[in-house]
Amino acid sequence: MSAGWDHEPAAPSLAPGTAQTAGRHRDLLSAALPGQVIVVASGTAPVRNDDCNYAFRPNSDFVWLTGCQAEGAVLTMIPSAEGYHARLHITAPFRPGDSGFFSSATHGELWVGPASGPEQWAEALDIEVDDVDLLSVQESTLRGGLAAGSVTDQYVTGLGLQRSAELDRVLSELRSVKDAWEIAQLRQAIDATVGGFAAVASEIPRAISEGLGERWLQGTFDRHARTFGNGPGYASIVGSGPHAPTLHWVRCDGPILPSETLLLDMGVEANSLYTADVTRTLPPSGSFTPAQRAVHDLVEKAHRAGLEQVRPGTEYLDFHFAAMEVIAQGLHDWGLLPVSVDEALSPGGQQHRRWLVCGIGHYLGLDVHDCSHSSYEAYQGTPLQPGMVMTVEPGLYFHSFDAKVPPELRGIGVRIEDDVLVTPGGSEVLSRDLPIDAAGLEIWTSQHLV
Repeated sequence: MSAGWDHEPAAPSLAPGTAQTAGRHRDLLSAALPGQVIVVASGTAPVRNDDCNYAFRPNSDFVWLTGCQAEGAVLTMIPSAEGYHARLHITAPFRPGDSGFFSSATHGELWVGPASGPEQWAEALDIEVDDVDLLSVQESTLRGGLAAGSVTDQYVTGLGLQRSAELDRVLSELRSVKDAWEIAQLRQAIDATVGGFAAVASEIPRAISEGLGERWLQGTFDRHARTFGNGPGYASIVGSGPHAPTLHWVRCDGPILPSETLLLDMGVEANSLYTADVTRTLPPSGSFTPAQRAVHDLVEKAHRAGLEQVRPGTEYLDFHFAAMEVIAQGLHDWGLLPVSVDEALSPGGQQHRRWLVCGIGHYLGLDVHDCSHSSYEAYQGTPLQPGMVMTVEPGLYFHSFDAKVPPELRGIGVRIEDDVLVTPGGSEVLSRDLPIDAAGLEIWTSQHLV
């Protein structure tokens, strides 16, 4: 078993510029936390059932700092006269000649295929790399350091490290402004997502005629995402009719109803792990009903009001308040609010939030809800600046069992979500290839139904 094998080590497949970008990110972190010992782990796949694990996806902070997607890897950054000394520790694969080659179902190449070892990662990432088992040699140096990422990793817990809220916060805040390389990765993810929406729309007739339903469309997008990227960036949402108002309808076990709204919230995660997050609400028949059109028009108006506030210097929450004001005014005009618009928008009011319980957007990057460990002052309380990428996603959600709305509105759910880059002169809607107006969506959908 141990002899007679030819072998060619596998080189990591990385987007050009990955190593240089990761190096800049480490420099930013070192400057933000000078003199600190830092340990960041990629983590390991959780158990799905018995001896089967979920697919592995590394911790986003670890990827931001290294560009590495290896399971069970650990980055250490030790202060030095030059600022810091970085070293990546990975689990070396078992190759021909190693007993684990045929006995380890986790790291034996006979089981998992050719894998990159320390030499290949060092060459690809221009960083020192050694076996993760050698972490114990640095134990005295690493104790008391700041830890982030999947610190439940056995190697990190073995060092007695606890997750640092300060390091989580600093990393989130540093990640809020994207560099040119990161923006290019997001463009790739968003362009692939637009293609995924087209793929899904073309399958609507079959999903209806063969009774394949929401899950067929969900699977269509997920297949597209795995073909043109790493996979879906989050659980794809496909909600038809009474499911459309449910914010996180990922169960996708219902039929596609031809005369009802179809809400699609989907995003491709690029191979670099940067993700898109786009939502459109389509008419499966090719045309909205008058009631659906009215709801969509109001959401579109709120969406445009939010987009107008995305530019350098405006406060982060300005786009949220602008969209909410449009929603509240529209609901008041329809006679659904029991109070004035001003009272509804006041902290003690918020009656309009019955039909829009979530926020209007969030940062976007390696995580679909990026930078979530930032302080309030650095997230919601900060002015927008060039390089930030965010979503704008107002909606209206009238549940089929909501007795406070007229029958013609019940079961209508509409959301419009775009991915937006803050530029020096304003903003750029990165997902603009998908129409946002009802008439444009009717034309676009009809073109793909044939």
